[in-house]
Amino acid sequence: MIEYLKGELAELTPAIAVIECSGVGYAASISLNTYSAIQGKKSCKLYIYEAIREDAYVLYGFADRQERAIFLLLISVSGIGGNTARMILSALSPSELVNVISSENANLLKTVKGIGLKTAQRIIVELKDKIQTLGLPLQAGGTQAGAMLSAANAEVQEEAVAALTMLGFAAAPSQKVVLAILKEEADAPVERVIKLALKRL
Repeated sequence: MIEYLKGELAELTPAIAVIECSGVGYAASISLNTYSAIQGKKSCKLYIYEAIREDAYVLYGFADRQERAIFLLLISVSGIGGNTARMILSALSPSELVNVISSENANLLKTVKGIGLKTAQRIIVELKDKIQTLGLPLQAGGTQAGAMLSAANAEVQEEAVAALTMLGFAAAPSQKVVLAILKEEADAPVERVIKLALKRL
């Protein structure tokens, strides 16, 4: 079992990180929270969850153990797979998610793409007690976007649309939503644009 990967950050998009270890490049699916944490670094360490199925072998990477622990709790809920859990962790930071579950805010949770009211309620019921054991602070939590440097609008737009299509959204509506967001917030970094788009698509 792979516990973590540590090496040169060969490629990075808001959805995938490729880490080179001893000449081998490992592609790991990541959330926006992890993307924010490792963006701009030449090397990094990602904690890994291996999803091994008959038809696929997928690595999920996390910047810290706490995010991985929350991911593991999410996929323990019936009906939540790896990509849905990653989507939730891209829309909400770990501390925001803990706050949402602890306060039983199903309405906020169901704003995440692919999460209906019943699924949101199931997540809350099944994880409310378990999530407290992680020791994450209960807070609304601010976005990390403020700490990130704004890129050129065109680059942000391109990266955001690419990430959304990797997450399974069609390119045309993704482009439309991203452009609308950039009109409202011209200097928004790519993570914020994607987070807002996930709530609108």
